[in-house]
Amino acid sequence: MTRIRTKICDRCQLQAEILYRIRIDKSGEWQFACPKCWQLLSQDNPDYVYGGTWKARK
Repeated sequence: MTRIRTKICDRCQLQAEILYRIRIDKSGEWQFACPKCWQLLSQDNPDYVYGGTWKARK
C-alpha cells in the first residue's frame, strides 16, 4: 500500500508532495524547498548544496 504524505516548504510554508533537501548559505543548515522555491534558491548560488529529494509517496 502506498502512503501519501505532505510536508511544509521551509521557504513559502505551502504543503508539497515533493521537496528538495538543500543548503543555501554558509550556515550549513538543511532546508526543505518545494520545486518552485528550489528553482529560485539553487540558481546562481555558490553556496547551494543538494541533499536529496523527499517524496510523499512511499
